[in-house]
Amino acid sequence: MEKFAVGLDVMITNTMGALPQIGVGVLILVIGGFIIKSFLRGLRNRFEKKNMEKSLRGFLLSIIQASLYVLLLLTAASTMGIQTTSFLTIFASAGLAIGLALQGSLSNFAGGVLILLFKPFKVGEYISNPAGTEGTVDKIDLLYTTLTGPTGLKIYSPNGPLANSVITNYSDIASRRYDFVVGISYDANIKVAQTVILEALAKDDRVKQDPLPLVYVNSLADSSVNLNVRVWMERANYWDTVFAIQQLVKNALDTANIEIPFPQRDVHIIDDKHIRD
Repeated sequence: MEKFAVGLDVMITNTMGALPQIGVGVLILVIGGFIIKSFLRGLRNRFEKKNMEKSLRGFLLSIIQASLYVLLLLTAASTMGIQTTSFLTIFASAGLAIGLALQGSLSNFAGGVLILLFKPFKVGEYISNPAGTEGTVDKIDLLYTTLTGPTGLKIYSPNGPLANSVITNYSDIASRRYDFVVGISYDANIKVAQTVILEALAKDDRVKQDPLPLVYVNSLADSSVNLNVRVWMERANYWDTVFAIQQLVKNALDTANIEIPFPQRDVHIIDDKHIRD
């Protein structure tokens, strides 16, 4: 009983001696919590003014909030006389283990942060990359980007490879150029064919006249003289214009009696009797 009383006296004495430190620690928690909340509120308003993506905004705020509160708790604990070295060791070991276990996911995560931060493409834009990923962007998450392909299929592209590849953005432009080749017969007059094609293109208002359409000789092929046709159009009208102008050019050449030849080979038959004579 005496040992218990002695131990209780020692505990009370130590507690009373530590009260100033505990008070300072509690004061640090209260003031620090208020400062962190004010800082996060200002940071959130800053992100909103910068029109940062909601998913990236929420992630960054969560990471910053967790880091600040952990730092606050460690500071308060150290002020109260609690040893924090063991806690730091546990956190470091846990972080290393998680990092090794989730290497692929962390790569996708880092890619998602880069995509959301630098915005090489946005939701609603049509993109492609050399890996064959192509479609309209439906959603950008921290790990995957969801696209709708040309055939309507959903494509889930990991952000790691996507962020580290060459991305072609077809929507982040006002105008787009289209080139196609028209073959005409060697008997046809090139200048007349060029005039017919340019006049046909001028009939479609969707074909831009600045810069002007171009028609020039691309190559002298085996069966035809190939003319390269180069036109500019508004991005929003691209596919409709592409389909329309090819039909327009074909009809105009037919009307002008300019032949569009198909691959052919001339065969000369020599009579054996003629050779003997």
